[in-house]
Amino acid sequence: MAICKMAKFLVATHKSQSSAVLEALQHNGLCQIISAEEAMVSKEHPDLDVAGGQTREIFNNLAKVEKALETLKPFAETPKGMAAALAPKTVIDENLYGNVIDDPQVMKIVQQTLEIESQVENLHNDEEHYQATVEYLAPWASLDVNVEELYQVEKVTYITGLLGKNKVTEVQQKLNELEAVMEKVAENGNLIPYIIICHKEQAAEVIKLLRSVDFEMVSFEGMKGTAAQLIKENKASVENCRTQLQGKRDILKKLAKDFLKVQILYDHYANLHEKELKASDCLATEKTVLFEGWVKENDYKKLEDIISEYPASQVSKTKIEQEEVIPVEIKNKSIWQPFEVVTRLYGMPQHFEIDPTALLAPFFALFFALCLTDAGYGLIIIAFTAYLIRKMQGNKKLIWMLLSCSVLTLGAGALTGGWFGDGCQQLASAFGWNWLAKARESMMWFDPMVEPMIFFKLSLTLGYLHIMVGLIAAFVHNLHRKMFVAAICDQLTWLVMLNAIVLKLFGTGFGLSPQVTAICGKVALVPAVMIVLFSQRQGGWVGRIAMGCYQLFSTIFYMGDVLSYLRLMALGMVTGGLAMAFNVMAKTAGEGKTILGYVIMIIILLVGHIFNAAISGLSAFVHTIRLQFVEFFPKFLEGGGKQFEPLKKEYKYIHFKKD
Repeated sequence: MAICKMAKFLVATHKSQSSAVLEALQHNGLCQIISAEEAMVSKEHPDLDVAGGQTREIFNNLAKVEKALETLKPFAETPKGMAAALAPKTVIDENLYGNVIDDPQVMKIVQQTLEIESQVENLHNDEEHYQATVEYLAPWASLDVNVEELYQVEKVTYITGLLGKNKVTEVQQKLNELEAVMEKVAENGNLIPYIIICHKEQAAEVIKLLRSVDFEMVSFEGMKGTAAQLIKENKASVENCRTQLQGKRDILKKLAKDFLKVQILYDHYANLHEKELKASDCLATEKTVLFEGWVKENDYKKLEDIISEYPASQVSKTKIEQEEVIPVEIKNKSIWQPFEVVTRLYGMPQHFEIDPTALLAPFFALFFALCLTDAGYGLIIIAFTAYLIRKMQGNKKLIWMLLSCSVLTLGAGALTGGWFGDGCQQLASAFGWNWLAKARESMMWFDPMVEPMIFFKLSLTLGYLHIMVGLIAAFVHNLHRKMFVAAICDQLTWLVMLNAIVLKLFGTGFGLSPQVTAICGKVALVPAVMIVLFSQRQGGWVGRIAMGCYQLFSTIFYMGDVLSYLRLMALGMVTGGLAMAFNVMAKTAGEGKTILGYVIMIIILLVGHIFNAAISGLSAFVHTIRLQFVEFFPKFLEGGGKQFEPLKKEYKYIHFKKD
């Protein structure tokens, strides 16, 4: 377990080489470049300017390519279903990548796609407009006069619109009083099209009346011809738009054959944009650009080698100031690396703390196994994770961690006799396979359903051991940092007192004599007094002793922490009990010895055990993480470190083929 030691560096390069230097740094992915605002050199030399940069053009190109991808995606042949979920990136070689980003035709494809997309959008708008006009005119299809003639009469006013059927009588009476005439055009459901004819002098009063009864005005202004002719013309326009749209879609299908090239171009511009953003936020003079950042101490020599290839550039280590936040990266042996997922999920440790990965890994795998305690489910998870490792792209640490846990689950299930619940017993009973029952018993340590107290004691023992490891880790780390007072007063006192109390209470069960257990009880008093006096080492003595008494009272919290590990027993027995329930259900379904019964029995066994393995595996994962985060980490880990984030090339759509 190790937290990588970081070195602070400053690269000074001539402006003519700055882009190439940053490209090399991004390609190697070694360094975290910090912004001008965070850089210490800006505090020492406030007169320095920010380099700035021409990022707008790159950003615009990136936006164009992204929009082109969205347009072409429905027409492209891309992986679907499980294949898309596990391996969403296309595997290519570097030659293809280089050819694509150097080919100007790819950007022309993007430009053509955007033009077609714009034309498609306009055609959709036109289609919607013509279709809306058809629907607008539909109630007036039987009107046999040209609509423009309604606006060419000198002495009368024609008002066209739709009126609710339930208000016709009321409106008719009021219009008669205003010497206006209503002419129904056609029957149209609840809203009936009417033409209202009135003298121009009465038009204002008529309109006021119609508005009061929710008369829906309809205007034909700008239209010529009968409503039927206009409907026919607009329907033809709709069909014309659809024909043109189909033609545009055919063009997009052809362009989508180069979908992969557009994806490659997107990843190229995304990385280029990220690089230029970093370049624009660095400090510079008239002729020089300064890159300040962090690199792992072990990689500093590589950094020097990279910069040495540029004659107008130089790199040097700089002093790490006390107020600086040092980024954190962890590095473990290959056997522990999958469990870094848990550490990163919790949050990185501070740069002065320890990496908890190697400490949590064996406990995490063991606790996961005990929460399942079924060898059959271990086999299911092993098969599933092996499939994912083979098919999945990208970071597979989580899958490798689950595979490690499932291997231990296989062992835990064998030791507790769990093979799909009581599957072995059921098979032995049904077919007389006594050899199977004997094989199960030969591997067993105990049966949790018969001897639950063994599981109870095992869970508490492992929980207590887990907490002790956390305290010992903190104790050793404080000694390593030469914080001897903290090591003695904050960890050693608790280690001595808690173990002395355990030996006092349970020592006879471990074979200790009553005299020894009595001595252990007296030994516990010494660290108890030290906790009261020295656990709080700041402030006045009254406050320190009061806080010390509270700390001593927190002994009961350790008891609660240990009891929390009983969830291992609870989850393990629930998993086994549910598996046995599915076996009983399947046995009951097959007792009739019919084909349908056997089919139902098989379905219950397959669906039930897969469901139980999935839900129990999820519970095991969640509760095991909780034991690490709540009971274990607080004993020695503060957390809250800033993740080391080197500038490197990321690829959203492509994956390079390994040599």
